[in-house]
Amino acid sequence: MPNYEYRPFDGSEEFTPQSADAVFDQLSEYLTDFGEDVLDNLERWEEENPDLVDALVKRGLVEKDGEGKYRVTPKGIKRVESKALEALFDARGKDKLGKHETRHRGAGQTVHEETKAYEYGDPVSNLNLHETMKNAMVRTGGGTPVEIAEGDFVVHDSEYQTACATVVLLDMSGSMSRYGKYGQAKKVAMALQGLVRGKYQGDFLKTVGFYTYASPLSEKELLYSAPKQVSIYDPQVRLTIPLDRPPGFVPEHFTNIHAGLQFARRILKKQPAANRQIIVITDGEPTAHIEDRSIKLIYPPSPRSAAATLKEAKRCANEGIHISSFALVEDYFYLGLVNFVQKMAQVTGGVAAYCNADDLGNMVVESFQQGRKKKRAM
Repeated sequence: MPNYEYRPFDGSEEFTPQSADAVFDQLSEYLTDFGEDVLDNLERWEEENPDLVDALVKRGLVEKDGEGKYRVTPKGIKRVESKALEALFDARGKDKLGKHETRHRGAGQTVHEETKAYEYGDPVSNLNLHETMKNAMVRTGGGTPVEIAEGDFVVHDSEYQTACATVVLLDMSGSMSRYGKYGQAKKVAMALQGLVRGKYQGDFLKTVGFYTYASPLSEKELLYSAPKQVSIYDPQVRLTIPLDRPPGFVPEHFTNIHAGLQFARRILKKQPAANRQIIVITDGEPTAHIEDRSIKLIYPPSPRSAAATLKEAKRCANEGIHISSFALVEDYFYLGLVNFVQKMAQVTGGVAAYCNADDLGNMVVESFQQGRKKKRAM
């Protein structure tokens, strides 16, 4: 993983002009790692290097909003997602990634080089004209005009593509800021958005960030997001936060997987897709859960929060939702986290995996693909 250092330009280093796309790609790396605050620097850049900012605007990658603040445009967001997706399809990952496969063949979205004899109902758009003509010429012995009979027709085989509804639960707790974990996890979520937009337009995909609370993230909000800052440092925490009348200050850096699962289940309940799945990316055990219209913040991690979270995970599974959990354990071997995701896999019949941030992308996309294999009921 690249080691980026983010700091203001002080004039001590030579500035080399770059294309607007290259500058935007570097800007988006900082956005991914550090969040929305990075965009504030564009106002300073506008004073120091107006041509550079003007190039970004003319390329349609950034724009000013109604308050005069710079924001990334939809075109810019799509570029970030595309670059994140390209990073997953590098030389190491090409053998692992690809279109989702099922054993059901028919009028799908993916056309293969393999061919088969035409059957009634096959789309004419999949006709393999070269093989069809060759069959006719072999049958008739050549010559012109070529007379094509029904038995000569050959079509490209096609793959049944299933619609799937997926919610990515992204840990935004304070510990995710260490070792670039959140930036890498965010890139994976953005890559999935690019994948769905480009190849699986019939799918539903939503990212939900969980911390003390849980909230949905639009594509722009995901790009601008950052982990919640640690706001209390007590070695032991026991707090109750009423949901209906919360206090003025609520520490947001806790890990409420329970709230994330509840939110994801409500989202997926509204989706008609036969295949529904939740992908959980986290680096810690639950340190919060919902109980009696209140959020319980408990640190160190408590069996009480774990039990509430596992109960909700089981409820998701009972409603036909597949759960895959990915535990980021790169800074230390966190036995409690490993045990927890193992338990969640056991109670749901789902998947548990442990990895570092660099390996997360291929593992999550592979899980996303596996979750789409079931043939949708027609």
